[in-house]
Amino acid sequence: MGTTTYEPTVHITSSTGAQIHVGGEIDEVFASTEEGLRARVVEAIRQLAASAGEPVTATVVDGAARWPLIVHPDGTFLEATSLSSAGDAAPIGEGDVPAPVSAEVPVAAEVPVAAEVTVRAEVPSPAADVPAPVPAAAEEPVPAPVAAAPVPVPAVAEVPAPVASASAAASAPASAPAGALRGDGLRREQSVPRTAPTVDDLLSSRSDRSRPRATEGWQGSIRRATGGAISPRPGKAERSRLERERKVQRRLDAPRTIVVLNPKGGAHKTTSTLLLAATFGTQRGGATLAWDNNETRGTLGWRAQNAPHHRTAVDLLADLDRFTEPTQASLAGLDTYVRTQVDARFDVLASDEDAAASSTIDAAAFDRLHGVLSRYYRLLIVDTGNNMRASNWVAAVAAADQLVIVSTVREDTAASAAWLLDGLREKGFDHKIDQAVTILAAPSARPDKRLSERLERHFEQVTSAVVHVPFDPALVDGGPIDFDALSAESRDAWLTVAATVADRL
Repeated sequence: MGTTTYEPTVHITSSTGAQIHVGGEIDEVFASTEEGLRARVVEAIRQLAASAGEPVTATVVDGAARWPLIVHPDGTFLEATSLSSAGDAAPIGEGDVPAPVSAEVPVAAEVPVAAEVTVRAEVPSPAADVPAPVPAAAEEPVPAPVAAAPVPVPAVAEVPAPVASASAAASAPASAPAGALRGDGLRREQSVPRTAPTVDDLLSSRSDRSRPRATEGWQGSIRRATGGAISPRPGKAERSRLERERKVQRRLDAPRTIVVLNPKGGAHKTTSTLLLAATFGTQRGGATLAWDNNETRGTLGWRAQNAPHHRTAVDLLADLDRFTEPTQASLAGLDTYVRTQVDARFDVLASDEDAAASSTIDAAAFDRLHGVLSRYYRLLIVDTGNNMRASNWVAAVAAADQLVIVSTVREDTAASAAWLLDGLREKGFDHKIDQAVTILAAPSARPDKRLSERLERHFEQVTSAVVHVPFDPALVDGGPIDFDALSAESRDAWLTVAATVADRL
């Protein structure tokens, strides 16, 4: 083989990506499959060989392993390997020079494809007393070393297997296809047809090459100061946040209903419902509803941001028939019944706010509302009342895909939550309790640490996870929640709650 000025190195970065280093320049190639990557690498080396007018030897590096790959200007190629005494593939020595192989050499379909961009096929070695067929050389013919005098064989479309002795045939693997090994133990390789990149390859390269950019800490400061020329990996805290956001944003294959529970008033249920909805809404981009399922009056509508109307679930129930036919209704039609929280990207459906009204929401009404609202929202987060015996309360638990048990770090509120779990188990909701998430909310800036640890030990044994949320002065006054006024610690804690819930949806 002639000497070339090109000495490319191929670094395998993944099963579908590689970097080709040539003369100080780096060319990245990507494909959607291992076979496609092999074709891209071989084609890139072939172009170098065609430019040089002679074969080019590239060094392929995959982790700690490295081996030469020889590609000819016509696209034929081979991997310069020999068989070790143990039967494993090993790089050949400097004195071994493999010859190119015609692109028409067949390769058996059952031979596994290696990640190092070659197609391999093996057959038993010929007996020592039988000459091995030698394929035609490209520019500089090099005879293959054999034990007996070689007999030249012209290149043909199919290379037949050499005649082997009975002992050699008996010791050879039964599955090895014919015509893959030369008499000197070198492997023949099939040239891969050139293929044009597809849109899948383009999209694969985008996803493979993308990586998160640091926006926080010293890493983010360096990236901004250098205009992105130096872009460190995000720090541990930022990577944790990005991972939790990814969980919250995960795709759902159907609408999901999350039900927030504690039969005691003042247990942080309504606040938890709104903050969960705000977190899901901002992270997922809408289609989230916070729904007050109180049979009479709840406070969810009061704690939401103001809306241009005061309609409630009772009003929607009266007009529900117009939303049962998809051709006659739309999500926009619900705007006159729900209260849009623009900045947080979720809607609120309030419970009845008429002090003189006598109407109530029962199980049948809940089921009708739930059936229609599930057509328009991906996530329904349901705030419940304090009456465990109310039929709409039981209906909400039955419809729940995920239960969220809420308690402040107080003895009485926690006891109410524990009593609730015992009652639900008696009603046959064991599986939902086992998958439930418990929120323990700090009632002050300095909660009782020993009580907090004792409550955590209890609820982590009866539910699937326990998450603590801190005290936040912005929530104390009981008025409409200003989500922008929440502390960074609170927002981070509620992102953890949302990610924990999303993991179970």
